[in-house]
Amino acid sequence: MTANEMPPVATPRVAAGALFFDNEGRVMLVRPSYKKHWDIPGGYVEPGESPRAACAREVREELGLTPALGPMLVVDWAPAEHEGDKLLFIFDGGSLGAEQERAIRFADGELTQWQYVDAESVEQYGPSRLGRRIRTAIAARSSSVSAYAEHGSAV
Repeated sequence: MTANEMPPVATPRVAAGALFFDNEGRVMLVRPSYKKHWDIPGGYVEPGESPRAACAREVREELGLTPALGPMLVVDWAPAEHEGDKLLFIFDGGSLGAEQERAIRFADGELTQWQYVDAESVEQYGPSRLGRRIRTAIAARSSSVSAYAEHGSAV
């Protein structure tokens, strides 16, 4: 079978982000300068880069932090209408202390703000599937079992 005879295969965009928490269990959201909604720290995986390495790189570039990332909490199949198939990985960034919070710097200019938000309030800051994805990741963290999701909901 030649390359031209092969059936089409998915070539999803892959992104990775981290969930950071405060001492009250709220999750960190960031305000990207190029989006209309809030998100979690992270971004797209570069060719040849693992999702975990991309997550650490993006957090370093966006927040100026070098996180000790914990386990993968969720992988979400989340195609977007104008972007095609997407796979989104979320890793446990753990709890940030006051010293780490003071060290946050928006080094690359992609972000303009950050704040902690209760999981129940996430939809006020972004798309509902982001809220579902974050809550799925929080549940995975609580149960110490990684989750597979589609459109943010565990399957």
